[in-house]
Amino acid sequence: MAASKPMTLLSRAASELGVYSILGSTRDTKLLCLQRFIRLFAYGASTLILALFLSSLGVSDARIGLFMTLTLLGDVVISFGLTLFADGLGRRRILVLGAGLMSASGVVFAFSGHYWVLVAASIFGVISPSGNEIGPFRAIEESTLAQLTPSAIRSDIFAWYTLIGTAGTAFGTILCGWVVQALQSLDGWTDTRAYRVIFGLYAFLGILKLGLSLMLSEKCEPEPEQQERHDAVELGAVEAEGLLSDDDEADEAPKPKPKPAPAPAAQQKKKKSIWPQISSSSRAILVKLCLLFAVDSMASGLVPASWVTYFFTRKFALPEGKLGTLFFVTNIISAASNLVASSIAKRIGLIRAMVFTHLPSAIFLALIPLPSAVGLAMTFLILRSCSQSMDQAPRQAFLAAVVLPSERTAVMGVVNVVKTLSQSAGPVVTGWLAGINKFWIVFMLAGAMKASYDLGMLKMFMGHQTQEDRTADER
Repeated sequence: MAASKPMTLLSRAASELGVYSILGSTRDTKLLCLQRFIRLFAYGASTLILALFLSSLGVSDARIGLFMTLTLLGDVVISFGLTLFADGLGRRRILVLGAGLMSASGVVFAFSGHYWVLVAASIFGVISPSGNEIGPFRAIEESTLAQLTPSAIRSDIFAWYTLIGTAGTAFGTILCGWVVQALQSLDGWTDTRAYRVIFGLYAFLGILKLGLSLMLSEKCEPEPEQQERHDAVELGAVEAEGLLSDDDEADEAPKPKPKPAPAPAAQQKKKKSIWPQISSSSRAILVKLCLLFAVDSMASGLVPASWVTYFFTRKFALPEGKLGTLFFVTNIISAASNLVASSIAKRIGLIRAMVFTHLPSAIFLALIPLPSAVGLAMTFLILRSCSQSMDQAPRQAFLAAVVLPSERTAVMGVVNVVKTLSQSAGPVVTGWLAGINKFWIVFMLAGAMKASYDLGMLKMFMGHQTQEDRTADER
């Protein structure tokens, strides 16, 4: 009897953390999560040495900044084009194409030293200047995961998807640092040569990701149009029980599932189009979300990891070893916190989970530049990492639920483009403020903008009815 109680508690903890959800997920879901880990591992490794590599080639600081800006702006165009037509051309084809370009860019960086050739390779091959997710991969993967996953465990899957990616960034960063340091200690090895090894690894990881993309099944492709309303009814019946609703209706007797009406013959024979169809109701929601996400992403662009590292070096003269350890710890904490977010979302709803977990991180962000002691500033940074990404899984689940399945890839692609475009404007402002010794304003401004985003989400979408809920009511 005594042995069963710990097992029961352990089983309950595993359920709360979504362990059973990810273990019981489909093979395609596991492959998509593994692809994200590999991709973010590559991003983390390349980001750590990107600026150092360009500097070792004799590129000025101003042109390094221009390089990063052009990469982000170019990514907007590439991501928008690929995600807009991903459902029409085939999701797996786009993922395979992206992985091939990713590998090719690693080869270019490993052998070329021409500035504009590197810029082109960075844009088309998706080299991340910040270590964060860029390119078309995320929108396509999230849309596919939403299709493959029942709504009752969707937030669990998105939480693990986010955790796995953040963990990949953390391990890629720390491994890259130690490998480069070991290579630099060898006789005859220059800094540039050591950096090129990392880009060779980047190319290999791109090939590995390509292989995983080829292993995805036909189930990852968009569902036939006539099945969407039937799927929406089934999803709505589950989500109305509390996962996506703020109302507590668990005590109501379950209603019988209505049978889906057969699709008209003309609709069944309708040829597949590469152009995405977005309903007017979804467009209205998309505009609101893009405005709010733009504010949040602009704030994130003001304080990317590279600028935060520079701030701690400039103000507290922290050595690179301690900085690397500090940011590895914050990434790991941020990854682990995503599991808690899923459990919170099931209890209080997605919007409340997004706001009440993200708002404290905005406050801690604004407090980072105030202390004169490095220990307190590092404490605020670590506290911020405890909840800074806890809103991601609920946000992904909410975005997937407020639009129709056929709209998800295009909508998520537009959202990611808006976020990247907004984020690209941040480093310019930070550079200007840092140049006039007003670095502290950046953290205060970013914190205020992120808090405004949280309150805006609460105001606009609190109690908002999802697409599945509306479909279920119509039935």
